[in-house]
Amino acid sequence: MTEALLGFGAVFALALLRVPLAFAMGLVGFIGLGVMRGWPATAANAAQVIYESGFAYTLSVVPLFILMGNFVARAGLAHELFRAAYAFIGHLRGGLAHATILACAGFGAICGSSIATAATMSKVAYPSMKRLGYADYLSAGVIAAGGTLGIMIPPSTILVIYGIVTETHIGKLFAAGVLPGLLGALLMMGAVAWITARDPASGPAGERTPWPERWRALRDIWGVVVLVVVVLGGIYGGVFTATEGAGIGASGAFFFALARRRLTWKLLFDVLVESARTTAMLFTVLIAAMIFAAFVNFTTMPGDLRDWIAHLGLPPLAIVGAMMLIYVLLGTIMEELSMVLLTIPVFFPIVIQLGFDPVWFGVLIVFVVQIGLISPPVGMNLFVLNTLLKNVPLAQIFRGVWLFVAALVVALVIVLEFQSLALWLPGFVR
Repeated sequence: MTEALLGFGAVFALALLRVPLAFAMGLVGFIGLGVMRGWPATAANAAQVIYESGFAYTLSVVPLFILMGNFVARAGLAHELFRAAYAFIGHLRGGLAHATILACAGFGAICGSSIATAATMSKVAYPSMKRLGYADYLSAGVIAAGGTLGIMIPPSTILVIYGIVTETHIGKLFAAGVLPGLLGALLMMGAVAWITARDPASGPAGERTPWPERWRALRDIWGVVVLVVVVLGGIYGGVFTATEGAGIGASGAFFFALARRRLTWKLLFDVLVESARTTAMLFTVLIAAMIFAAFVNFTTMPGDLRDWIAHLGLPPLAIVGAMMLIYVLLGTIMEELSMVLLTIPVFFPIVIQLGFDPVWFGVLIVFVVQIGLISPPVGMNLFVLNTLLKNVPLAQIFRGVWLFVAALVVALVIVLEFQSLALWLPGFVR
């Protein structure tokens, strides 16, 4: 137990010294394991982790879904999604903000990345909201929060990595994210309604779109529907695995971008480079976390913590709730993926021992990651928008996200209490 606590302390100390968390976890895990097991065994373990991670068939799902999302983003589908959503609800008060959330949900169904969703929608939705006179704090807040739907509504990079690390069925995890993702979107729209009711000038209504144009806007999003139905329908129905579905999705997105004449040689090169860079970042964090997890598991910390919790006599749901509170607090000061991979070796065995479903816990993990992505001071989506929306001060972005943070906390509490929201659809997955 002492060795593990010293290891966690060392990781946080290095993080405060601005050492990237991936390197901090890998370094502390390697040195800690070396001191306890000996250097030859530690070097062999690190080499095995790096080799197996690089050549693991199941991990190939990560770059393929990233590639699919990049092709879709460059094909201009986000514009069609936003236009279709606006055609139906843009005439309502705060209609553009509502349309942004719906477009983020649709884009998340083919992207899987929160940052990519937020960055894309900042280019698609913000100019329209600015032109209609929306308050900057509402515009930035709704884009930052809506972007987080990209990691809950499948396919989700976080759920894929969680499934791989915990050996949980990825298809079931994808199915589990659908209803909670829709719940999160509805609560965000409720937050928009609350903001615009208190400050009507922050989100004025747009013009009503005639019905013929609404149907035309719906026809423009057929590519999104086809990709979602083929990829997710095939995974849920057991027609192909998550990895095969990712490959089919990436190929479909490529041909769709080609058919729309959006794909030039330069664009193809940019997509491949961006996908490779994102994949390298994710794999670096994953490998470092697995080395650190090997160190933590070699100590007595997981067993000691389970015994200590058992002696507390608390209700199992209260223990999971305490874990969620820890995650929310950590999310305000740590990068989200590293935070999850750092804590899973400690929390996951406890959750399983308490008798909870790992699929349900995976959904809770994504909720706390969503909250972390828009929680000041280090929410990643906030700084992405601060970079892209140069005319919007960071203070306005911070001001705009708090009600959406509250909406996600409410969604987390609901799924924490009503597990069937996350577990009903996975029951139909083969």
